[in-house]
Amino acid sequence: MREREGKALAAELSTRLEALEAAAQVIEEQAPARLKAEHARLKQAVAELTAQASVDEQRLALEIALLADRVDITEELVRFRSHVAAARAALGSDQTVGKQLGFLAQEMLREVNTMGSKANDARITQTVIAMKGDLEKFREQLENLE
Repeated sequence: MREREGKALAAELSTRLEALEAAAQVIEEQAPARLKAEHARLKQAVAELTAQASVDEQRLALEIALLADRVDITEELVRFRSHVAAARAALGSDQTVGKQLGFLAQEMLREVNTMGSKANDARITQTVIAMKGDLEKFREQLENLE
């Protein structure tokens, strides 16, 4: 009975990881357009502010690039995928992995929160909210693990 419950729990956790991976894929597809739009918005705002004054174009381009980099979520997506891969590996292990998966869930949540705060995009925010829900369900299921 215990083995059957363990397999069912592992299947449920795996399903949650699949949902999280699918959501990350959605964000990954939306992120470049968001980054490009933010870059254009920043450039327009700076152009309006500096229309009256002379500005070093190279310096302006550098500042815009730095600001746009602050909304780039590529690093968070890479780390998130790494945590998902580690969770999958742990699920396939014969070891006791409850605490390890709990730690990975915490790290995944940290990356998801950072993506949400950096993205500043309604579609990405909706996906982030769904991911948080899936992570909460994942963590609830971990309570049943040893």
